[in-house]
Amino acid sequence: MSDKNSTCNESNFDHFFKGHAKLLRNFIYYKFGDLDQAEDIVQDAFIKLWNNCKEVPLEKAKSYIYTVANNFAISLTRHQKVKFKYQNYIVSNTSDATNESSPDFVIEEKEFEEKLKKAIAALPDRQREVFLLSRIDKKTYKEIAELSDVSVKAIEKLMHKALSTLRDKIGDI
Repeated sequence: MSDKNSTCNESNFDHFFKGHAKLLRNFIYYKFGDLDQAEDIVQDAFIKLWNNCKEVPLEKAKSYIYTVANNFAISLTRHQKVKFKYQNYIVSNTSDATNESSPDFVIEEKEFEEKLKKAIAALPDRQREVFLLSRIDKKTYKEIAELSDVSVKAIEKLMHKALSTLRDKIGDI
């Protein structure tokens, strides 16, 4: 591949960025509805293009950034959905426990919840996503694998690692 037709050529990359960044931002914004996130996703997509410029010829760069940006947006949306469901789960379970428990138990439970929240938040993104989809959304490993485009075995390994890490940080779950 000649340097003249390469996305690694700074002049080509700059010209390509100026010609496609706004269109890509609008595409992501219209599809997912958040302008700030759309701008962040576009930046991430172009960074990924630059980091992989040797593998992506200029002729394929447009489809590459649209695919990358769309995948980033889908992943972000999936993560936000898991995070939202987890927060709702914690809120709904916390209010039930406080109405029915002794003050000592409530304090212990709140301390445990805080430990659990911190431990879950500290998990790597993929482990946290798999853990919350399994435990909060009650999805099977097969369903999680299909959502994540990985094998069931990979999901089992991620779940095992997540549970091991959580056990180490807060005791038996």
